[in-house]
Amino acid sequence: MKFVKPLFWQSKNFISLLLYPLSIITLTINIFKELSYKKKFLIKTICIGNVYLGGTGKTSLAIEIQKLLKKKFKTIFIKKNYPDQLDEINLLKTKGAVISENDREKALYLASKKKFELAILDDGLQQKSIDYGLKIVCFNTEDGLGNKYLLPAGPLRENLNRLKKYDIAFLNGETKNKKLYLKLKSINKNLKIFKGKYKPENLNKFNLKKKYLMFCGIGNPHEFEKTLIKYKFSVKEKVIYPDHYKIPGKEINRLKKKAKKENLSLITTEKDFFRLNKLERKNIEFLKIKLEIKDIKNLKKILLTKL
Repeated sequence: MKFVKPLFWQSKNFISLLLYPLSIITLTINIFKELSYKKKFLIKTICIGNVYLGGTGKTSLAIEIQKLLKKKFKTIFIKKNYPDQLDEINLLKTKGAVISENDREKALYLASKKKFELAILDDGLQQKSIDYGLKIVCFNTEDGLGNKYLLPAGPLRENLNRLKKYDIAFLNGETKNKKLYLKLKSINKNLKIFKGKYKPENLNKFNLKKKYLMFCGIGNPHEFEKTLIKYKFSVKEKVIYPDHYKIPGKEINRLKKKAKKENLSLITTEKDFFRLNKLERKNIEFLKIKLEIKDIKNLKKILLTKL
């Protein structure tokens, strides 16, 4: 889904209150989903999702968890086949085997048939027809819970009480958010909570004396900007597009002309870079980022225990 997060999602205001009655539709849909029969699969499953829509680090976490477990299990990534999310599917393919189908249940059947032992699902917590072995929910520490309203009045895909059904929570980002931690624990005292920060992997390829024009179309562009600033990039201008946006060739040419005129270097995310064709990538650099997990040994121990 291509979208830019509305500012009113972060507070209770006139617009959010006006839309609040429509949130009853989201609540009703979720109630009916809960009534669905839950299918259990022979293959072990970890579902990594969110309740706050967009930009919480699901894909980055899926990659890191696969790294932790690939020596123990024959792993497969499962990502639902949304046409506008080919960037994430292609990124996962550079890290391991991927099955991308329109139906997650079909993907799990295929994974079992191909003798994979562990399926790591990037997104899917809101699909209640699957009995996941382990459920992990991600949050961005800057956004937190927003105004705590359900869509469309707020950013939440489901009621926060659903956190009682989840095993692990990840708080990803540079911002410290003690309130978010305490809120999650107040809902589910047994929830194991971990923290993650984004760390560049190809920093040595950049000349930090240059001045940069940053552009991206991801769920949380401000987190990318924060990472650049943390690692001493001089960001003079920024251009933000909707999440998963396929930037037209004419727009790429416009950015290149602007950068040349103002003596700036173009920098973007890995996802955005590989969304471009090979010709468009010329004179554009991307920052390769990994999610650095705090207390990773304890996470691995918990994962192996629960699986």
